[in-house]
Amino acid sequence: MPIADWTRQALPAMLDDIRTLVELETHSYDKTMLATGLDGLRALVTGRLGRPATEVVRDGGGHGDTWEATYPGTAPGTVLLLCHYDTVWPTGTLAEWPFVLDGDRASGPGVFDMKTGLVQAVWAVRGLRELGLPHPSVRMLFNGDEELGSPFSRPYIEAASDGALATLVFEASADGGRLKTARKGVGVFDVTVTGVEAHAGLDPDAGASAIHAMAEVITRIAASGAPERGTTVNVGLVNGGTGRNVAAGRARACIDVRVGEPAEMARIDAVFAALRAADPRVTVSVSGGWNRPPMAPTPGSRRLFEAATEVAARLGLRLEEVAVGGASDGNFVSALDRPVLDGLGAVGGGAHARHEHVLVEHIPVRTALTAGLVTGLVTGPATGLG
Repeated sequence: MPIADWTRQALPAMLDDIRTLVELETHSYDKTMLATGLDGLRALVTGRLGRPATEVVRDGGGHGDTWEATYPGTAPGTVLLLCHYDTVWPTGTLAEWPFVLDGDRASGPGVFDMKTGLVQAVWAVRGLRELGLPHPSVRMLFNGDEELGSPFSRPYIEAASDGALATLVFEASADGGRLKTARKGVGVFDVTVTGVEAHAGLDPDAGASAIHAMAEVITRIAASGAPERGTTVNVGLVNGGTGRNVAAGRARACIDVRVGEPAEMARIDAVFAALRAADPRVTVSVSGGWNRPPMAPTPGSRRLFEAATEVAARLGLRLEEVAVGGASDGNFVSALDRPVLDGLGAVGGGAHARHEHVLVEHIPVRTALTAGLVTGLVTGPATGLG
């Protein structure tokens, strides 16, 4: 049976699994619910695929745990399927916004980012196994801290991708189902300015306003953006001072930086390191750093996308690619010059918003695309659909 026919027949069961995962709330900051959610996820995966040959659960401490499971293949090599099970939605959201399946549209907290993609990954592996299609061993890594920047799971993601034929990331697709072949790197910086407090009317010369100095600093930070090189800088939060008639003793700014080129990280670092206030009584300190490096196309990643387009064509799809400003765990893999393809998850929209949804008709064909891509790693994409 062709894999696309098989995935169409499997759609009702896949929708059941999507509902199960959406109804397991897994807010990135709720360790208790993350643990319950991972238990449910492990039960779902082993129920669909059987017990893995090897598995390990790594305690994330204050973050969600990371589960790594490997299923043997029928051919040499390993492919890594990368998924996160945490969401941005606080515990309790489900009570006011339950999972709803309405015709071709399914909605609910986390359904698009990225629980549908997770289910598609699992069912792609099941299809390979049930249909007896040749495939490399499949290593699946599920982390519970992606929405926080993967502070715990990053080294395990990097280790799991070492030597893999490919890393496939099941973040949701871009508009129209486009795959994500480039992502920006993300820097998260906090700038603190410390001045000298004084009465603004009685003793103005004694004061050194942290807020006035922060205005100087922000101007320099904002000027460091270079959109022509893909670098954008946003000062998103500013606070400070204690009163209208007081020279502010302290001010703080929170900055988001996005870069498209690895070299821009060093340039931006130098900008922050050189920040000074004109008034020598004022000090400037910087904390934070780079959350994720850029995901720039590499030769290996280009070959993966080309293979995916061939598989898609055999499924009747015209697959396109896009560069996006958001980051994912695929950034870590790309920075190590390893082949990675992102955006293989759901087709829909509304990530991190109340209109988050997936389009059901795309679920079977996206699952077939993954299965065809994986088997194509050992047979060639032109013959990878059984």
